[in-house]
Amino acid sequence: MRQLKREVKIGNVTIGGKNPIAVQTMLNVPVEDIEGNVAQAKRCEAAGCQILRVTCPSAADAKCIEAVKNAVNIPIVADIHFDYKAALACADVGVDKIRINPGNIGDDDRVKAVVQACQQKNIPIRIGVNGGSLEKHILAKYGAPVPEAMVESALYHVHLLEKFDFNNIVISIKNSNVPRMMEAYRQLSAVTDYPLHVGVTEAGTYQMGLLKSGMGIGGMLLEGIGDTIRVSLAAEPEKEVKPATTSCGPWASPWQVPRSSPVPPAAGPSIPAPRSPTRWRSGCRVIRSPSRSRSWDAWSTAPAKPAKPISALQAARARLSCSSMASPSRS
Repeated sequence: MRQLKREVKIGNVTIGGKNPIAVQTMLNVPVEDIEGNVAQAKRCEAAGCQILRVTCPSAADAKCIEAVKNAVNIPIVADIHFDYKAALACADVGVDKIRINPGNIGDDDRVKAVVQACQQKNIPIRIGVNGGSLEKHILAKYGAPVPEAMVESALYHVHLLEKFDFNNIVISIKNSNVPRMMEAYRQLSAVTDYPLHVGVTEAGTYQMGLLKSGMGIGGMLLEGIGDTIRVSLAAEPEKEVKPATTSCGPWASPWQVPRSSPVPPAAGPSIPAPRSPTRWRSGCRVIRSPSRSRSWDAWSTAPAKPAKPISALQAARARLSCSSMASPSRS
């Protein structure tokens, strides 16, 4: 059952609650190339992206944020790392969300300035914890980016915003280690009602990224955790959109239901037995490929067709034939 979180409005998209799970990606053109960013943003929008992130290392780069926002009709997120003035500049040009970790931008006065700018324009902030760049004091405490360390880091940044009465927050808590990432999201979801941005960071090659994102993001959605997703790949950003909408989409859609509606168990869908699980050919047992069985669909409720019964004599002959074929040569 989907774990319902508070709603957060990002431009013309609302995440959390019972809203559909939104698909994100991030531009990878150098920020100085404004025309290149605009062109790539349009391709991402055409591919089906619903929320788009753009890097903004300095206040001067807010002009790229403004140009991209004016070119597309989807919400734009400014990715800020250390310069709080870049966040203020992005708020001035009308960005829809800011991704920033308040613990990275300096003293309370800087955090307060960013909070006030976002409050005035109803701009949400995403806290983005990454297992590869935890705070030194937290890493020293736990010795490694274990789930508990990542959750503590996220709550540390949340506290820095909440003490200025800011709660228009989204949280991500990514790791390249899929089991560690999944456990971190479980622990975080249990202690907060802020909507969660789910993804696997530094997933590796294109194919490995597909595999790890499918396991990590899909596993979280099957447990009802996640309000927006990004499949991070070593590829053009528009190529991240299709796997998220086609591969992760079928896992996301069953959770877009009211809490009272019946849903599959949290451990994942029950898979009915293949239509005809075994058959016999030339005396040897052949396993029918599950992918060729119509009853293999994870969400199908169609009954499986029973296998054709065989006699005890046929079974004995088949076992004898297979055993003889498997015996090693004595020559």
